[in-house]
Amino acid sequence: MGLDPGLRRLALGTLLAAYPGPVPPDWAVDLLADGLAGHTLFGTNVHDPAQVAASTAALRAVRPDALIAIDEEGGDVTRLAHATGSPYPGNAALGAIGDVALTRLVYQSIGAELAALGITVNLAPTVDVNTADDNPVIGTRSFGADPVRVAAHSAAAVTGLQAAGVAACAKHFPGHGATVSDSHHELPTVDAPLGLLRQRDLPPFAAVVAAGARAVMTAHIRVPALTGAEPATFSRAVLVDLLRTEYAFTGAVITDALEMKGAAVAAGGVGPAAVRALSAGADLLCIGAKVDAELVERVAAEIVDALADGRLARARVEEAAGRAADLAAWTRAAVRSSATGDTELGYAAARRAVRVDGVLAGLDRPLVVQLHTESTIAEGRVPWGLGPHLNGTPEIRVIAADTDPATLRGLAGDRPIVLVGRHLHRLPGGPDLVAGLAAQHPVTVVEMGWPAQWRPAGVRAFVTTYGASHANGRAAAEALGLAD
Repeated sequence: MGLDPGLRRLALGTLLAAYPGPVPPDWAVDLLADGLAGHTLFGTNVHDPAQVAASTAALRAVRPDALIAIDEEGGDVTRLAHATGSPYPGNAALGAIGDVALTRLVYQSIGAELAALGITVNLAPTVDVNTADDNPVIGTRSFGADPVRVAAHSAAAVTGLQAAGVAACAKHFPGHGATVSDSHHELPTVDAPLGLLRQRDLPPFAAVVAAGARAVMTAHIRVPALTGAEPATFSRAVLVDLLRTEYAFTGAVITDALEMKGAAVAAGGVGPAAVRALSAGADLLCIGAKVDAELVERVAAEIVDALADGRLARARVEEAAGRAADLAAWTRAAVRSSATGDTELGYAAARRAVRVDGVLAGLDRPLVVQLHTESTIAEGRVPWGLGPHLNGTPEIRVIAADTDPATLRGLAGDRPIVLVGRHLHRLPGGPDLVAGLAAQHPVTVVEMGWPAQWRPAGVRAFVTTYGASHANGRAAAEALGLAD
């Protein structure tokens, strides 16, 4: 027997799906007609602005209130500019600049771009306080390590996005910044007392709620002081007692992607994870990026089965679908900004973020060496570095752990070396390569990842960009005098 049509529609109203390719397939469109809350766009859905606008128009033609979401954080996480890198610096750069008004303008510009393309929800900003230098998944996505600064910029980002008519979704509640593992691959733990969490991790979320954020995203992390052994996504203490009751949040609670190992493995699959998240108080369930019609139907069926066997109360699912519908109604009623995205604002901001420790004199046609770094799933394979901006200066790309300093010194000859990396302090072979070069050769280091406390001895200069977006790369090349 098939699912009860009314219950299937109710279950679909809590789901954010996704689809492959630049054109929405028939099943993705048909599910919207059947009540699916909406779709999330990823890089595979983006070829050019006209194509994205046509896709969103096709989705809205089926149901005008369909939610169309995207992860457009600026900086290292971009979907619209995945082929080139974002023209905006990310949160770490904006936090380093310290100009809250600028953060609001940058996010309003991002929001204007999204609104013009028919995108209604931005799964941003990241408001985690990045207190772990070795955090593999947040890093430059954070406004910094100071809760007060992060709270101020987080509120400004939310205000900017929503001024453009795009709903903001602050993430990742109750705070992913102190983790040293990636919830895409495992279930991280933040083992801190509640008092420290209230002082360090939670203030930005209080700030975005006060700023009127329409949505908050859950984190697939274990916080024993709050969640016991469970992920926060499955914790009623986190989603209801803390977020709803204490912080008085009335918007939509959106889960991080349920296909991530931090949720799916803990629950025994995406379907069971959906049921547990709903039971805990989540409203809109982001299934993930690798989605097809069969997976959506399977998750919907699991929710309907849970209604039948008592794992879920119908009132809870109706409440969740109602909040998803309220979010959709806000996006339909929101006044879209008449302004367009201002990418020059992004490049100007990136220039303000560059910090130089040392002296940049003497960089006459250096050899630029970019060290290969694996991208996180959140970032995707987005181009980064100085390459697109160089004025003919030669550049090579190497793997730090496989490279002998003597080889690079031989290639450089009597020219200085500019070594470009991301998270160099933890890159396998990175610190040793820098030390081996600096001991016998003039070296300038450009750090485009999280600015840890590590500073290599003997280098001529250490340049920090606070991110690896296209704008950050241009700003670094200009600071070095190597820009096209």
